[in-house]
Amino acid sequence: MEITCYRDDEVGHEARHLPAETYNLAVTLLARCATGNLFVPIRAMQYLAILDAEEFVFLGSARKCWIDIAWRKFQARSRSALDQPVRYDAVYYRPDAAEIMRRLQTEFPRALQTLAGRAKFEGPGKVLTFPTVATKG
Repeated sequence: MEITCYRDDEVGHEARHLPAETYNLAVTLLARCATGNLFVPIRAMQYLAILDAEEFVFLGSARKCWIDIAWRKFQARSRSALDQPVRYDAVYYRPDAAEIMRRLQTEFPRALQTLAGRAKFEGPGKVLTFPTVATKG
């Protein structure tokens, strides 16, 4: 599927933190996509999230191909543990984006969970064995 997205001029931006559980699930689902793009329908809001390695963008059904909010510049590597939240920049392209953002904080993780529950994985799981390292004693 190919979708062309457009952006208005930036209305505002702010630094935010995404809970580790949400970020980790999003990245895990994205890694399983052969295309490098993950489409996440957020039905409760009539929104579509499009995730790639650089950013997560959110499009509403009213404006179709126009990005309302983008989450980018994720700083996952600055964490010292996988259960720590991830800092990112939220960029707003609509004046009412603060209200949309409040709802996304609740509905986006739910949509990811729904998508993960429907995911189909091809082939059996594999257990990797790592060579043992001899220690001097």
